[in-house]
Amino acid sequence: MKPFILLLALLVTGAQAGEKNYYPVQELLVTGKTVVGEDIQYPSTGAPKITVAVVTVEPGAVAAFHRHPVPLVAYILEGELSVDYGPEGVKTFRQGDALVEAMHVPHRGMNLGTGVVRLLAVYVGAEGSANVAPAK
Repeated sequence: MKPFILLLALLVTGAQAGEKNYYPVQELLVTGKTVVGEDIQYPSTGAPKITVAVVTVEPGAVAAFHRHPVPLVAYILEGELSVDYGPEGVKTFRQGDALVEAMHVPHRGMNLGTGVVRLLAVYVGAEGSANVAPAK
């Protein structure tokens, strides 16, 4: 009986040790909404297309008002970016912040600081869908 208990103990201990053989995960964002409270909507036509880019915003740069027809997940790598959402107000995002950008609410990013802003942008799009569109 003792060998069986020893074997069982080893199996259980081994299983627990095996569960620890994964990379640590730090969730940065878990949401179904954009930064302005819109429900995230995925493109309903076209083959899936993911676009990943690093966007650099120079000091003093101000983008034109625009919108995103597809979900945009962003992670601020460096600096501080202010985004003007019109009637929804201005929000400021800093290094280490993760967000899902507004989709239908026109907005514009602004680097009001003296340093460069760099952000990782992941567009969850589809063939035939634009990642960015002018504001209407």
